[in-house]
Amino acid sequence: MTTRNRYPMMRTIHVGMLLALLAAGGCATNPATGGRQLMLVSQEQESQMGRQQDEQILETGQVYEDPGLQDYVQDLGSRLAAKSERPELQWTFRVLDDEIVNAFAAPGGYIYVTRGILSHLNSEAELATVLGHEIGHVTARHSANQMSKQQLMGMGLAVGMILEPAVAAWSDVAQAGLGLAALKFSRDDERQADKLGLRYMVGAGYDPYQAPEVFDMLNRVSRASGAGAMPGWASTHPQPENRTRLIEGRLAEIEPLPPNLTVERWGYLQRLDGMVFGQDPREGYFEGALFLHPDLAFRIEFPDGWKTHNAKDLVAGVSPNQDAAIVLGLAEGESALRAVEEFVRTESVRAERPRTGRINGLQAAWALFEVATSGSSEALAGRALFVQHGGKVYRIVGYAPRSRWNGHAPTVEASMQTFARETDPRVLNVQPARVRLVQVDSETTLSGLYRRRGSSLSLEKIALLNDLQPSSKLAKGDLVKLVVGGPTADS
Repeated sequence: MTTRNRYPMMRTIHVGMLLALLAAGGCATNPATGGRQLMLVSQEQESQMGRQQDEQILETGQVYEDPGLQDYVQDLGSRLAAKSERPELQWTFRVLDDEIVNAFAAPGGYIYVTRGILSHLNSEAELATVLGHEIGHVTARHSANQMSKQQLMGMGLAVGMILEPAVAAWSDVAQAGLGLAALKFSRDDERQADKLGLRYMVGAGYDPYQAPEVFDMLNRVSRASGAGAMPGWASTHPQPENRTRLIEGRLAEIEPLPPNLTVERWGYLQRLDGMVFGQDPREGYFEGALFLHPDLAFRIEFPDGWKTHNAKDLVAGVSPNQDAAIVLGLAEGESALRAVEEFVRTESVRAERPRTGRINGLQAAWALFEVATSGSSEALAGRALFVQHGGKVYRIVGYAPRSRWNGHAPTVEASMQTFARETDPRVLNVQPARVRLVQVDSETTLSGLYRRRGSSLSLEKIALLNDLQPSSKLAKGDLVKLVVGGPTADS
């Protein structure tokens, strides 16, 4: 959770724009392949949607604050895009402040990579693989094609509506936490973007034989994340079968390659030195069920055994049976009382008369409520608590289906009562973990270097970060990425 209200991208498209898109009608020629495809979205509308999303990203502070790194990615992306079939687009490349390993393309030439994926790449050619792939999605108009198909089925474009005060299920909370919501491409789209990306890489002078390493890394990250982890690349980029074999076949098609193609490992890795790794604890972090926020100086303890998640604009917990949730975020209003009064006036919310008091010395107001939900015959019931702290008003909403609320109410309300001012210097002064480069001074193995130098991450995760195995041999002079600092080990 950040000090600013941040919102997921691509949440909704204005109804008027939807009608305009449907009116556009027809098929169009794919600029990257020359084939005909369903297309209800004009190129001008694509650009408009991309600009709107990019403006939202800038306004909500989701860009990683490293001008040098931003310029580097923009320069590389621009050189790749210049080799595409749509060089005239206003291509924009940004690094997002997100630990999730992901990259995605918005319509109209807007490409985003997370610092999470940058930390897992190991050369400029690997970054060119990712950017080239996303450029391929734009040049082939995959997002516009997917939107056209959805419109044809009468589906609309909402993908990740932000949780309103009390009316979303856990799946919506998880989607909001992505901060990278995008339309899911098909496997055919993925294969086509792979092919186009390789073409752009070679055109810009990069070694396309680095591409299989990237997709192998993404598979390893996905497997290491395990069930229940927040999805990244795999959530919007379905894995084609036999992808490595297909890419190797594509490479054979573009032989012979020009000489002296670039990999650039050293220069790329040096740009990562000092980059924030993992979730920035300044924006809040968990110690077990206890959520701590250094910048906003508060704490709250979620119920034991609940699944928790810290997103860009909310903190949430869900019960083991996924039939109750607690969601904390910033509220509008000058005071807790004003905020709760606004809440109970919300359309479709039925609430008792608000009450006021203090929670751990902080001014608070609350109300019990019920609210109807779309797609369910049973209303939600819960408690909405608003607390003033540090010049802000916090909204903490606990809820469950009405028939189950009484069973969850004591646990939910006890958790709400733990919201308090944070005063522990250890928490208030915590700093994020960062990537640090180490140059090997003598022949060793990765596990040997790890034992000597140490890291905030496990050996297995350091191996993944470097595309190595713990037993991999290291020569004198090799560069290795370690991770140091952070609030807890292996965070």
